[in-house]
Amino acid sequence: MKLVIVTGLSGAGKSIALDTLEDLGLFCVDNLPIPLLPALGEELLKASDRNRYSAVGIDARSEPQNLQRMPQILGQLQQQGFDCEIFFLTADDDTLLKRFSETRRKHPLTDTTGSLAEAIALERRLLGPLMERADLRIDTCSTHVHQLRHLLRDRFKQRVSGRLSLQFLSFGFKHGSPSDADFIFDLRCLPNPHWQPALRPLTGKDAAVVDFLEDSPLVLDMRQDLIAFLQKWINAFDAEGRSYLTLALGCTGGQHRSVYMAEALFKHFNNGERHVSLRHREGP
Repeated sequence: MKLVIVTGLSGAGKSIALDTLEDLGLFCVDNLPIPLLPALGEELLKASDRNRYSAVGIDARSEPQNLQRMPQILGQLQQQGFDCEIFFLTADDDTLLKRFSETRRKHPLTDTTGSLAEAIALERRLLGPLMERADLRIDTCSTHVHQLRHLLRDRFKQRVSGRLSLQFLSFGFKHGSPSDADFIFDLRCLPNPHWQPALRPLTGKDAAVVDFLEDSPLVLDMRQDLIAFLQKWINAFDAEGRSYLTLALGCTGGQHRSVYMAEALFKHFNNGERHVSLRHREGP
């Protein structure tokens, strides 16, 4: 049986993630005390189709000693027959502070003496081991509610078949590197269409930008080298049983070179051999 552990920082979108999985037909339980996970597992095995997915929300409101027991409890669940995957939702401190300020919600770890920033830092430390073990990390800093729902639906539906879910992500370094990427490739060494006035308002999806970039041997060499690297190592991750892989392509602004390369790699690898998705973080 499949079990998704949904966890992450307060304000990063865990509730939205659980709601989305529930809409996809999963049986979902939120904020379950960690010591009760094995007992829930026994009940799920009695009541449910063993090929069905279920999901459980875990957060930092659990006692620190219980969070420390998570590796042991995950081992128990695996012995019960569960195939466990961890989804971890995160965001940077500024984004979380802004969200709590806008919603006027109380952070679950704040007390009468500590600040919101201190509570976020404590939660990040407590959940650090779970983030390190996560099968899928999702940085929601640049993602609104509908985008997050779409991203989760897309990646989870790909994963149901048991095959690796591969995502190509374009981004701009000036907006910060994505924290949820498994590989980051820097394309700032390639010719920049930004310096061509006619190309500046366009994106890497536009034919004029594509023609400009593909007229450069550097761009073609980079594209071919990335394809060769990924063909070798994606297969290795797939064979090892990896569930999710996010490959980020970055340029300065996330508008031209990174979009072009993400589109090119998506087209090459979206050949029916594996599940592939495409996302442009800066939104062109």
